[in-house]
Amino acid sequence: MAQPPPDPQFVLRGTSAAVHTLHFSCGGQEPDVPTLFSGSENGLIHVWNLKTHRVDTALDGHGRKSVYCVETMGGKDRLLSQGRDQRICLWDLAEGRTSVTDCVFTENVGFCRCSLIKVAQGRWLMGMAAKALEEVQVLELPSKTSVCTLKPEVGAKLGMPMCLKLWQLNCGSQPLLLAGYEDGSVVLWSLSTRKALSQLVCHQEPVMSLDFDSEKAKGISGSSEKVLSIWSLNEQQNLQVYKTHTLVNPGISDITIRRDKKILATAGWDHRIRIFGWKRLKPLAVLDYHTATVQCVSFSDHKNPSERLLAAGAKDHRISIWSIYTQT
Repeated sequence: MAQPPPDPQFVLRGTSAAVHTLHFSCGGQEPDVPTLFSGSENGLIHVWNLKTHRVDTALDGHGRKSVYCVETMGGKDRLLSQGRDQRICLWDLAEGRTSVTDCVFTENVGFCRCSLIKVAQGRWLMGMAAKALEEVQVLELPSKTSVCTLKPEVGAKLGMPMCLKLWQLNCGSQPLLLAGYEDGSVVLWSLSTRKALSQLVCHQEPVMSLDFDSEKAKGISGSSEKVLSIWSLNEQQNLQVYKTHTLVNPGISDITIRRDKKILATAGWDHRIRIFGWKRLKPLAVLDYHTATVQCVSFSDHKNPSERLLAAGAKDHRISIWSIYTQT
C-alpha cells in the first residue's frame, strides 16, 4: 500500500499577494538560520526566517510591480530580483542593509525569469529576455558588460523566450544556454559562437518551465498542456526526445530537479505539487494543500539531506513547506 502524502511541515502566511517565486539560502558555512526568499505579485520580496516562520525583512524595489524571480549570488547577503517593472535589481543585505546597489533595465515586457550562473569568484553570467521579442541577452555581473545576444535565424518563428537555463558541464567549460520558447521549442545555444546548436519541438504550447541535469545530460519541460517532456542531449549536442509523461490535469507553472538529482517537483495549475523520481519519472506523491494555482517550487540547499525542504508558492497567497523524500 502506498503511504498517504504528508501534510505540509508548516505554512507561511503574510505575503498578502500571490507568490510568484521562491529561493532558499540554507547552506551557509556557519550555522545560519535557514532563509527563504519569496517574490510576490504586490512587488514585495519577503525574507523568511524558517525557525520562527515569520518575515524578517520586506524589500520594496520594484515599484509595486510583480516580482517573478529571486536568486542569491554566493550567499544570502547578495540578492538579485526581477520584476514586471522591467528591472533586475541587485541588493546588498549585509549587516541589516536593505539597499538596491545596481539595476539592469531589461526593456522586456514578458515574464521570462532570468538565469544566473557563477563563472568565477565574484563573477556571474545572467541570461535574460531582451528588448527585441525573440532575442536573449547575456550579461556579465556585476560589471553589466554585454557578453552576447542570441538571435534566432530569420524565419525561425520561435516567438518569445519563456524560460532560460544557463549551465556548464564543469567549472572550466564554456557555459551554454537552454531556452524554452513560445512555439513549444527548446533550443540549445552556444554563447561563444552565438549560434543555436540544436532545436527540439517539445510541446504544442509555449514552454512554461524547464530544468536540466548536466550530469545526466537530460532535461525536463512543462507547458499549459497535460504533458511533461523529457529530453536528452547527446555527445554531438543534439537534443532528442527521451520520453513524455501524461499528467492528469493540464498546466505546469514551474519545474525543479533537486540538487541530488533523485527527485523533481512540479507546480500545477490544478493547485497540486507533484513529486517524481528523476531516474524513470516514476510518480511518487501528489501534495494537495493549495486552493489556487501553484506558481513556483523550490528545494532547499541544506548540506544535511535530512534537513532538506521543499517550498511551494501559490496564487492563494500561501507558501507551503514540506519535508519529503529526505532519506538519501
